[in-house]
Amino acid sequence: MNLKVLKHIYFLGIGGIGMSAIARWFIANGYSLAGYDKTATPLTNALQAEGIPVHFSDDINLIPAEFLANKEETLIVYTPAIPKDNLEFNYLKDNGFTLMKRSQVLGLLTKSFYTIAVSGTHGKTTTSSMVSHILKQAGKNVTAFLGGITQNYGTNFLINESPDNVICVVEADEFDRSFLTLYPNLTIVTSTDADHLDIYGDHSQLLESFQLFVSQLKDGGKLYQRKGLNLAGFTKNESAEYSLNEGDFYAQNLRIENAEMIFDIIYPNGIIKDCTLLTPGFHNVENALAATAVALEAGLTAEQIKQGICSFGGVKRRFEYHIRSEKIVYIDDYAHHPTEIQAFLSSVKALYPKRKLTVVFQPHLFTRTRDFQEGFAESLSLADDLILLDIYPARELPIEGVTSEIIFDKVTSPIKTLCSKEEVLDLLEAKQPELIVTVGAGDIDTLIPKIKEWGLV
Repeated sequence: MNLKVLKHIYFLGIGGIGMSAIARWFIANGYSLAGYDKTATPLTNALQAEGIPVHFSDDINLIPAEFLANKEETLIVYTPAIPKDNLEFNYLKDNGFTLMKRSQVLGLLTKSFYTIAVSGTHGKTTTSSMVSHILKQAGKNVTAFLGGITQNYGTNFLINESPDNVICVVEADEFDRSFLTLYPNLTIVTSTDADHLDIYGDHSQLLESFQLFVSQLKDGGKLYQRKGLNLAGFTKNESAEYSLNEGDFYAQNLRIENAEMIFDIIYPNGIIKDCTLLTPGFHNVENALAATAVALEAGLTAEQIKQGICSFGGVKRRFEYHIRSEKIVYIDDYAHHPTEIQAFLSSVKALYPKRKLTVVFQPHLFTRTRDFQEGFAESLSLADDLILLDIYPARELPIEGVTSEIIFDKVTSPIKTLCSKEEVLDLLEAKQPELIVTVGAGDIDTLIPKIKEWGLV
């Protein structure tokens, strides 16, 4: 595919976090864009405000005429989430338009750049955003395709300021094996825990996918893996390890002061003292270690890295504070896998050991709930008081016998309640919690403004 012959780019599923980042690249580079999505969201609203026409009805007549009239100059970018019976998708396919998956386009766009790819079943959005910020703060020429909205820049996309010496940071998504279109110079792998088993079938297939991904490192590249992942044997390039307590990169002198985490970073031949995270969490300390490793490889000094880490504002819906007062602390997080929930809740409890922790959790996907029910129950049992919502189905149909109750029955928290999303505010009013977290990847974020309004009264 030669991008130079294209004028029009049409997106099917433009409101996705990954799709919208690619759309922003094409807009920044002078292409004509339009797109379809099922429902309006803050992301589609933002894209419309940036000048991209977006419609929400599956209707061929709403595709701009100039896109349909110039087949050779038009590229259709689609998300795998588009249903098989989508009228627009089938019309464009049947009429010979060039269609490419989001992941294929990302591979195409990053091919000519020096690329840092951040992969892993947990932590890739925060880590890739942190890497991007550290590099940008240090004056590097950064393009970034991210899987979340960064607090520092208010976007999921950063554009290079000149065509020279571009460093491209990309979130490499294992879902649907999407990351296998990438051939990076540096790769971070944060985790390879079982996930997306509805796609992969079993954990071994997921591991094979990661092994293949790291084998695609360009010659002279380097792999940075969390200690214990055992991926180094699948690349002929150099590798290094990091973790909280041991490895080539690790944290030392980690302490909590005024609900902030402060730590030293130990790296080969050096130390960066007294790093403070605005977005705390033991898992985010590890993410900072990975970001430090690639930043050093990119030529940054220890002082530049420290400035970047200490000024990194985090990512929306990742350990995001909404209320921080004497009366109440309210934090929201996107965690939707038992390992993520364990890391998040244990960090919250460490930061606020004297407060009773109330957790509102919405499970995401029937298959994930079924496959990890024991893990969910164990991690959620860290709550002093659990409010468990119905499963958010996303792309799935219900599975007989799979409801939130299969988690609820196994949770050992002293107080637990099963309820609908609509009942949450009344419950909070009755409970008057002092430390509350909302957790999940579905539409639980629609509760955020309501809880904030309640908590600030």
